[in-house]
Order: sequence, then C-alpha cells, then structure tokens
Amino acid sequence: MNLRSVLSFFSNDLAIDLGTANSLVYTPGGGIVVNEPSIVAINTLTNEVEAVGHEAKQMLGRTPIAIVAKKPMKDGVIADFDLTEKMLKYFIKKARTGNHLRAPRIVISIPSEITPVERRAVTDAARGAKAKAVYLVEQAIAAAIGAGLPITEPGGNLIVDIGGGRTDIAVISLSGPVYSCSVRVAGNEMDESIIQYIKRKHNLLIGERTAEQVKIKIGSAAPLDEKLTMEIRGRDLIEGIPKTITITDEEVREALSDGIDIIVSAVRAALEQTPPELSADISDKGVLLTGGGALLKNLDLRLKNETRLPVFVAEDPLFSVVLGTGKMLSDMRLLRRVSSP
Repeated sequence: MNLRSVLSFFSNDLAIDLGTANSLVYTPGGGIVVNEPSIVAINTLTNEVEAVGHEAKQMLGRTPIAIVAKKPMKDGVIADFDLTEKMLKYFIKKARTGNHLRAPRIVISIPSEITPVERRAVTDAARGAKAKAVYLVEQAIAAAIGAGLPITEPGGNLIVDIGGGRTDIAVISLSGPVYSCSVRVAGNEMDESIIQYIKRKHNLLIGERTAEQVKIKIGSAAPLDEKLTMEIRGRDLIEGIPKTITITDEEVREALSDGIDIIVSAVRAALEQTPPELSADISDKGVLLTGGGALLKNLDLRLKNETRLPVFVAEDPLFSVVLGTGKMLSDMRLLRRVSSP
C-alpha cells in the first residue's frame, strides 16, 4: 500500500450524491458507505427527527397524525432547508465511523441549472452539518467521471444523467461543460405520471411506492419483445374500498410517454447546440446514460432510434455520480477545475 492509499484509508473527507430520491455517501477508505432514501420522518409535536432514510421510507403513508414522512429535496434541489441539514447530519454521522477530530471536506453533486440561492442552500446545509470545506460539482460531470469517460481530453462526451428529480444533460470536453441543461423530468415525475394515469383510467388511487414498483417491473420507453403485466392494489375512488387490478406494459408506456418525450427533446437540443468538431466525436463515442432512470427498459433503444447515435448504459448507473464525486477527493487538481463556487 503506497502513501496515497494509506492517507486515503484514514481520510476524513466525504463525497455526497444528494439526490431527490436517494442519497449516497462515499469515503476514500470505505467506498459507498451510505445508500438510503432522501426521506426524513419528523414529529410535528416535538419537531424531533423520528427516522431517516430506509426507516423513514417504510413510514410513507403509514404514519400517525403527529409523525410526517417528508422528502426535503425536490427536483434535485433543497425544498426544506432545516430537514435537509438534519438529513445530512445523519448521513455524515453514519458515514464517519470511529473518532474524527477534524471536520471533513465534502464534495456534493448538484444539478447544472440551479439558482445561486439554491446553490448557497446546499453549501449552507453542508456547513451546518460541520463540513470544513464544501465543493459543488455538476452531476453530469461527476457522472461522466464515475462512468470512466475521458473528460479531461479535448474530445466531446455526451452524458444523460436521469436521477430522481431532474435529468441533467451535458456535452463535456477538457474537464468542463461545453453545453449543459437540466429538465425537471426524471424518476419521481415518472412515478407521479403512473399514479395520475391509473387514477384517470382505472379510478384507482395508488401510492408512490407502488408506482415506483410498476415503473421498475414493467415500465419501458419503447415496445418490449415480450408483453408484461402486473397486479397492483389501491383504493377504488368510486366505492372507497381496496381493489386489485392488472395493468400492462403498454399502459405504463403510455403513462410515461410525455416525460420520455421531454427527455428525448432535451437530448436532441443538446446535439443541435454542440459545435461540429465535438459532434463528430459524439458520433463515434455515442451517448452515455447514467442515473436510476437509465435502467428504464428500452430507453437506450428509444434514444438510439431518435438520435441515430450509439447509446450505452453506464456499468453502474445508480452509482456513477457518487463514484465520480468520490474520485475527485483524491485528485484536488481535477476537483478545483470542475467545482463551482
């Protein structure tokens, strides 16, 4: 083990993918040490945190009146500052096993299009959670690094990162975005589209967790080779009693179609804005998909048909952002080049 490896093993620093749906924390010595839902259960009478992460997610839709399970992040940015700070403190404490006298440096991934106020909220929440220094890195750049793209070279790389709250699209060359955009259509919006479709077509009300399972099991962006169906349970909106129905992959595809169209249009817009020399690079390299949304069945096929470019899914799409953010902890030169104030 060389000196850098030894120092990394004992490092106090953290890389955080602060996501709308899930938050992940990476340490140089332990890899991904936290992977939990971005949910906090709060007692409204005492204002105390009852649960965070997995335990809080189990409470969604099942809490007594005094306890509310909330998502402090919305569309990739902080919606509730106090809860986000409490959630960050919980994840940081969980990640930092043992005694640490030194406050950590923290690298946090952020969407490409957030306001200075939203950017400041992320920094303040991390400092409130006892960070010594905070670096912010665009999610698409972090995802590209985590997926192994050669972003420091003078060549075009097109990445589409589909998270829980946003889809970030970027053309990257020489460690920086040549073009970047962010659309507020991603995993959570897809879940909501499924909820509204089933409510409208079947008069059945289902919860977020059921909608997410539907998306994962039979959701798709283009027709499948084999038809899929799924039984779901919810509340009949006419009779007010529990009811079970069977839905098809075709219905779910119809429910998701508007959101998928927005993502496809955003990718096409990115290609139209790309300089010709970099367009030639992208024609050779293709498009890389990362994030949980990259796992939607046949999304790569749909984008391939729409753009006429090769489309690939990252090896670890769910972890590309946090792995890229983590790599920067051991490369301060790269971190300074790609981080924003």
